[in-house]
Amino acid sequence: MVFSSKIFLFYFLPFVLAGYYLLKRNRKASNVFLTLVSLVFYAWGEPQFVFVMLLSIFVNWLFGLWVDRVREDRRKAKGVVALMAVYNLGMLGVFKYLGFLLDSVNLWFRLDLPVPEIALPIGISFFTFQAMSYVIDVYRGDGRVQKNLINVCLYISFFPQLIAGPIVRYQTIADEIMDRRENLPDFVLGCQRFMVGFCKKAILANQMGLLVDTAFELQASQLSVVSAWIAACAYLMQVYYDFGGYSDMAIGLGRMFGFHFLENFNFPFISKSVTEFWRRWHISLCTWFRDYLYFPLGGSRVKSVWRLLFNMFMVWGLTGLWHGAAWTYVLWGVGFFVIQAFERLSGLGKWMERHGALGVFYAMFMVVTITVMIRSDNLGVAWTFYGSMFGVNGAVFWDATAGVFLREYGVFLLAGVICGLPVFNFLRDRVRVPDGALRIAGGVCLAAVFVVALSYLIVDSYNPFIYFNF
Repeated sequence: MVFSSKIFLFYFLPFVLAGYYLLKRNRKASNVFLTLVSLVFYAWGEPQFVFVMLLSIFVNWLFGLWVDRVREDRRKAKGVVALMAVYNLGMLGVFKYLGFLLDSVNLWFRLDLPVPEIALPIGISFFTFQAMSYVIDVYRGDGRVQKNLINVCLYISFFPQLIAGPIVRYQTIADEIMDRRENLPDFVLGCQRFMVGFCKKAILANQMGLLVDTAFELQASQLSVVSAWIAACAYLMQVYYDFGGYSDMAIGLGRMFGFHFLENFNFPFISKSVTEFWRRWHISLCTWFRDYLYFPLGGSRVKSVWRLLFNMFMVWGLTGLWHGAAWTYVLWGVGFFVIQAFERLSGLGKWMERHGALGVFYAMFMVVTITVMIRSDNLGVAWTFYGSMFGVNGAVFWDATAGVFLREYGVFLLAGVICGLPVFNFLRDRVRVPDGALRIAGGVCLAAVFVVALSYLIVDSYNPFIYFNF
């Protein structure tokens, strides 16, 4: 089940809201209710995999109790955390990476090892990282241990962020599991945030997806330099409005039920360096790797440049693998490692961040170029598409395809650029539009666009969530 589906909007969500607010005076009952409907939400499309998630929840609940009991003995506590990491990463490795590993071994060593076809449980990367966050935060004292299994189940399986994030750290909502306060202002803000995310997804992400799918179905010889760049830029916007829209909807839904999730995107399209881009993009994943991997490895406090590069390589290599089990994802992560390492050691990143429009152009050029890698089915497709982008495979500069893209999708491309900028903040701070007038005008516009988005949902069958693949 996805947020931008008719069954979710018109049946599931109204039922859950009604049931929850009937039970909200009894915190234990409301938590049990949210847990049960979250399991139904997950099991709707893949009922067999709900048992994989439940096993993960149960085992990590036990790890949490264990590490809390031995926390005063740091050696034992570290051993429990290490065992927890082995279990969780092992489960993730079997489901997500075993086939990729065996395929690679067969290719490299010319073997014929059998490769099992293991279906990937949707959202396994997200709920595995959240389960690990629970145990690590209990170990660090950043959140109290939950003796009640239902509370851990609610934290990990809560449907707004279950299958595509954002990754909600346990320390962020540990207190709100039993001590949250629902109120009308939060509920209204949650509804507005959900509507914003829904519009991003149903209008912008889906239309960008149609353009990108068309471009990648064409032969490389059918793409000019301009049409290839249009498709590459559209793909970055598709990912942003797909996942950014999902994150907005998740944050909004959380507020409706009294939970306050942290922001996951902060206008990444105004970044002036690749390093700054990753401070603004998928913030929950970046901070997870920073706090649970980069800092424990020594972070940037190490004295050796080579150790610093090793720490950065580990983070970005694993970031690539986390997104997908393919060499395109590995090289995507390595590409961002190389660029950010160069920015850091040469000072280019800081220099670009001081040079406004030039820095934005540089950052977007690099990000768009690298992101093509994960849209490509394999390295050969990526290489061919790069040839069209840079005109090294005989591609002409302009062709009829570019004209069709601009004619059919130009409005959506322009809207994608504008909506990726802090326009509301600009109007509030620079033009000095009164807050009341701005809220009224914004509310009317949001309502109108939401109606348009609903019409797209009702009449259009193209509605994938591409981040489910990651």
